[in-house]
Amino acid sequence: MNLEDKESLIRHPKDDLLREDRMPHIWCAGCGIGSAFSACITALEKARMDYDRFAIVSGIGCTGRVAGYLKVDSFHTTHGRAIPFATGLKLAKPELNVFVFSGEGDLFAIGGNHFIHAARRNLDLTIICVNNMNYGMTGGQVSANTPIGAKTTTTPYGNPEIPLNLPSLAAACGAVYVARWLSLDVRRLTQSIQEAFMKPGFSFVEVIGPCPVAFGRRNRLGTPLEMIKLYNENSVIRNNVHPDETVIEEGKKMVLGKFVDIQRPTFLEMLPEMSNTGGTTWPDKGIVTESREG
Repeated sequence: MNLEDKESLIRHPKDDLLREDRMPHIWCAGCGIGSAFSACITALEKARMDYDRFAIVSGIGCTGRVAGYLKVDSFHTTHGRAIPFATGLKLAKPELNVFVFSGEGDLFAIGGNHFIHAARRNLDLTIICVNNMNYGMTGGQVSANTPIGAKTTTTPYGNPEIPLNLPSLAAACGAVYVARWLSLDVRRLTQSIQEAFMKPGFSFVEVIGPCPVAFGRRNRLGTPLEMIKLYNENSVIRNNVHPDETVIEEGKKMVLGKFVDIQRPTFLEMLPEMSNTGGTTWPDKGIVTESREG
């Protein structure tokens, strides 16, 4: 066996889409981000998209490092600003397929308002959120999705706040595709991300991923494998359930599945219509609002 053959054997199967010079990655052993990232790459391959018309945007945090590892046009933005950056990118270059890959702290704490209005406008973006229930990179502080009672560096006696229900929030704001899976559910997660890529409009996929080092240790959840097993045993798949029923509560199983898959015009589809007519017709009431001149 010559040197070339040996090198081909040790190459990562997804090397065509990975920046090899950035490896090894920064994620801890047992972290769910790597599985979510792998599912994303597989979904991208299966969707047979033109990589030259594909762009990834990420924010700050462990999950935010994803953009630096993917061999497409990648943008690593400031904290909480991944969605507005992606919005500008999509509006300036409508031919691009733009997706955001970041964590729940980045997308739903400092970036929460941007998420709400991007979903409301039905911008043609795919949002993949890895929810590890804390700020893992900066020391394990409480996040907007830390469960009630969970211990973090900033809530050493337990978190007193109710976490956001991300599928419910996404659906209420107007997302046309909403799903949630464990990072363990690689096949289902891959299929869901592929569907989200192909869906016109604002699509959202939440990935529940373990953070064994920052979150798991403080809450005595065991080894990474034990933590993954715990999540799996305490979850149930309920496709098409109302998003309001997906809240994560103590004593109840986490609800996984695809919850929303609907059609409605995207922002870029509506914009030319408004520009041409100079007003909006409300078909259910027959109300016409005309634009002002002068």
